[in-house]
Amino acid sequence: MPEKFCAVAIMAKASVAGTVKTRLVPPLTHAEAAKLNTSCLADIAANILAAAARAPIHGFAAYHPSGSEGFFCDLLPEGFKLLPPREPTLGRSLFHAARDLFASGYASVCLVNGDSPTLPTELLCEAVRRLQEPGDRVVLGPAADGGYYLIGLKHFHERLFEAIDWSTERVYRQTLMRAGEIGLPVAALAEWYDVDDEASLTLLASELLCGPNAKGFYNGGYAAPKTVAFLEKLRSANSVVRRLLPAGGKN
Repeated sequence: MPEKFCAVAIMAKASVAGTVKTRLVPPLTHAEAAKLNTSCLADIAANILAAAARAPIHGFAAYHPSGSEGFFCDLLPEGFKLLPPREPTLGRSLFHAARDLFASGYASVCLVNGDSPTLPTELLCEAVRRLQEPGDRVVLGPAADGGYYLIGLKHFHERLFEAIDWSTERVYRQTLMRAGEIGLPVAALAEWYDVDDEASLTLLASELLCGPNAKGFYNGGYAAPKTVAFLEKLRSANSVVRRLLPAGGKN
């Protein structure tokens, strides 16, 4: 009965070295960046399952590219469904994922990025709760880089995906403008961050490996055990993560 659930879909790219998290190369190698991508996706999926224990959620992966179904079937937890790609660009992928999920009968839809493995579970639950409230709205989770880590909808609004400068610091601001143009109220969640460059990788390592003494604004995030394990392997091998860690990290 999808009409009783919110479909929460990860916008996910298969971990093919040289095609994912390329802004992290360097300091990572292409192979390390691909492994980080896999760890992040696994943790985000597990986080959605954790949220599903507290809210009416069905988990999806809106994946790319075609032909990578096997990768996601092996990676994702039981119960997740795959949403096949239609167009390669981010904006059109978001557009089609939202439209297809509403066409399947879901009461609401949340699209979540694949770059925020420590996103607090509570923010996912809050997004669903806001979509259960009376009246139409869009729920947006602003990212530190000017984009958004989540967009939640009660109805399909094509205008929210039009005339957006995707993958720039203008995405969140322009989406607010599109919502204003169509008179759609916006419910904003707390800010979180994407992991897509050296600075955000350093922040991730600090959050996950330095414990409660970690400095920075982002605290209380999801534990992300797969990502922790991957970062620990890098550090134990005296890789780049040791250099990125701030002083005072765990030994």
